[in-house]
Amino acid sequence: MYTRRRRRYFLLMGGCLILFVSAWTFVRFWSVPAAVALCVVAMVIPPIAAMVGNARGKDDHWWDDPTGDPQSDEWWDELDGKKPPQKRDSRK
Repeated sequence: MYTRRRRRYFLLMGGCLILFVSAWTFVRFWSVPAAVALCVVAMVIPPIAAMVGNARGKDDHWWDDPTGDPQSDEWWDELDGKKPPQKRDSRK
């Protein structure tokens, strides 16, 4: 999952760099407003790339790692629906 997110991030950031560099390398010779528009589009891409790079996938379960505390792990497994609820002694 991490590789897929990283690839998407670098593709978006590569597209951002291509837009920015091409805007001021050769597009400005044809049209300065078009070059400015390319820069505006390139300006919007980095925040989107950050969101895509940090987005969690359907199968990305980094929070499922055991904590090391058996009672806590059992409680979280019960909350997540991995184990059926255990009957507790009501006399305690």
